Amino acid sequence: MSPSHAVAAVPYQELGQIVSLVVNAVQSPQSKRAYRRAVLDFLEWYRAGGYNCLNKAVVQQYRVDLQQTGLASSSINLKLTGVRRLAAEAADNGLLAPELATGIARVKGVSTRGRRTGHWLTRAQVEELLAIPDAGTNKGKRDLVILSLLVGCGLRRTELVQLTFEQIQQRDGRWVVANLVGKGNRLRTVPMPAWAKVMLDQWSAASGLANGPVLRAVNKSGRVLDDVIISAQSVFNVVRGYGIDLALKIAPHDLRRTFAKLAHVGHAALEQIQLSLGHSSILTTERYLGVRQNLADAPCDHLGLSIAPPADDIARRGN
Repeated sequence: MSPSHAVAAVPYQELGQIVSLVVNAVQSPQSKRAYRRAVLDFLEWYRAGGYNCLNKAVVQQYRVDLQQTGLASSSINLKLTGVRRLAAEAADNGLLAPELATGIARVKGVSTRGRRTGHWLTRAQVEELLAIPDAGTNKGKRDLVILSLLVGCGLRRTELVQLTFEQIQQRDGRWVVANLVGKGNRLRTVPMPAWAKVMLDQWSAASGLANGPVLRAVNKSGRVLDDVIISAQSVFNVVRGYGIDLALKIAPHDLRRTFAKLAHVGHAALEQIQLSLGHSSILTTERYLGVRQNLADAPCDHLGLSIAPPADDIARRGN
């Protein structure tokens, strides 16, 4: 391929036409949102900078500019992943020379020192949070269900908005969220604390809802709109709003982290926390919790074994 072909212009408008191809290359709603945002952010930077050629040097400059904004390494790397996918799709659709796409694929991400563990609430803060919604109103009852299932079951917000009353079932003498389809289409059943089930029952009684999606919109007059299901963004807004009342900047995922952290502090088995969260690997759960080995109180100290050295070994030491 000739050098002139390798530096062919790639107008902003042409790149914009393949955004949907990048987004549709992934399956989960969370990934689709993340990649769409990453690609659109890059295209806006590309347009504002007057660029007309997509190559490794341009993407490296984008990485530098992202670092100068103070973004976390993980956020920068996610955005770069979106750009690499954009370059690959551009090459597949004849907009970019394959060797340029290969060069962009070699742009290194930003190294991460340490690990961002995110935010979680203390027990006292959770209790304060759940005391804020007005339980005398339909909106307050619904919002209590949102908060309760996020922090009491560790659900993702996308899982929460898809939850139906039919999935609330009894198993082994307790209430659970059954057959929950999570990230990567993994199926799991999540135990529900009794207090969260009480919140759910109060919402069901007040709204008159007993089947279909659990969460519905409530208008300004307090009427439940049983034909309008709230969105994942609405769940985010609800959590963020009550967090402001506590002078905290929190998101739904912080309540999921809180579930995991409080369960771990309460001595729940790590593999059981993993199952509730729907993590494919226990290593993911360990990283999620920021688990570190405790050398002062190690697992081997709890084996309950009393082993004496062999008699001949004792005799040998005496000599």
